[in-house]
Amino acid sequence: MKEQRKVVEPTVKPRRFVFVLLDSFTLLCFASALESLRIANRMAGRELYTWRLIGEGGESITCSAGTVFKLDADLGELNRDDTALICGGVDVQAATTRRLLGWIRREARKGPMIGGLCTAAFTLARAGLLDGKKATIHWENSDSFSEEFEDVQLTKSVFVIDGNRITTAGGTASIDLMLKIIADDHGEDLANSVADQLIYSSIRTDQDTQRLSVPTRIGVRHPKLSQVIQMMEANIEEPISPSVLAKDVGMSTRQLERLFRRYLSRSPKRYYMELRLQKARNLLMQTDMSVINVALACGFASPSHFSKCYRAHYDTTPYRERGSHAERLSI
Repeated sequence: MKEQRKVVEPTVKPRRFVFVLLDSFTLLCFASALESLRIANRMAGRELYTWRLIGEGGESITCSAGTVFKLDADLGELNRDDTALICGGVDVQAATTRRLLGWIRREARKGPMIGGLCTAAFTLARAGLLDGKKATIHWENSDSFSEEFEDVQLTKSVFVIDGNRITTAGGTASIDLMLKIIADDHGEDLANSVADQLIYSSIRTDQDTQRLSVPTRIGVRHPKLSQVIQMMEANIEEPISPSVLAKDVGMSTRQLERLFRRYLSRSPKRYYMELRLQKARNLLMQTDMSVINVALACGFASPSHFSKCYRAHYDTTPYRERGSHAERLSI
């Protein structure tokens, strides 16, 4: 079938995107963004967008999947009308070097649009570019991000554009971001044509959240169970007792116990503990917080109790977990 292209009149010069690839960047978030731009050019029948790949050293960079990419250049000067997108991934803390931060701060003073895809919101925040602004980051990194950057208004959106700062939650959120940019630059018709070419039938906006709803995640559609779990997830640092949770949703403690055992095969207390330990594990692996502070952030009154619960669930201590994680990253 012959495709129908959306012809865009050549009224403006191409918009240039500069992709800054960090070590172990996530391939999907980068490829989703780049392919959206390429397809926009193809559907328009002319060059609306250009791009280049840069990174420290200017030679090559390896993504988290192990594929090596040749870079166009080292970290260099941006033009004021460039859009720079930093692509993060695994262990973004280590990839956020002193030289990179210096470059970001220097180039940001020129006023270009600068964004962070996937975990690179961390890089922007560390450089001070997100202070007082709204932002998002992959949900797995949100706990550690919130602990470290209190001046950033972290949201659960798939992407956020706040002034000349952009952040995405990673993965296919790059497509949503690019479709928004293409629509703003050249109209909804072209953006919809790009979405069709990508077989992308549900275009999300910055009002959409990145995680599945609680019922979808747990595979159970019970309104009161979902409500209790949402309350648990929102109160990790200061856990709420099962009796209070039950009362808040109009149930007895015994009814709540039966509800959890029927649908989740565990008690409310056990489920809550698992949520707290999962957050603790994220903080241990993604931050430099002391084990004591991690324990407090996850609702444990004492390090000894935290360590005991952690070992019972993960079969290792918090200290060993952090040490083994650091060892794996150094290999």
